Amino acid sequence: MPWLESIGLILLLLVGWFWFDGFQSRAAAMRAARAACAADGLLLLDDTVALASVRLGRDDEGRLRLRRTYDFEYSDTGDNRRTAQLTLLGDQLIRSR
Repeated sequence: MPWLESIGLILLLLVGWFWFDGFQSRAAAMRAARAACAADGLLLLDDTVALASVRLGRDDEGRLRLRRTYDFEYSDTGDNRRTAQLTLLGDQLIRSR
């Protein structure tokens, strides 16, 4: 196989992995947002989270992981919208505000 095709295949596999990992991370962010809203008796609006940023970060063991920050909106009265943010390192919740 020529080297250009090999590089193209590797890039395609990396994009596929990033896409699949993004779905897994978004599902973990949805669970965390729902749990945070349920714990405080809040209403998760639009039943969704939005990716705000992606960067690299290190976990407790020093491994390089993707650090994703998600924004979501909630309501405490049903008549207003407030924004909140949560950060995942890999699929682990590290911060919620």
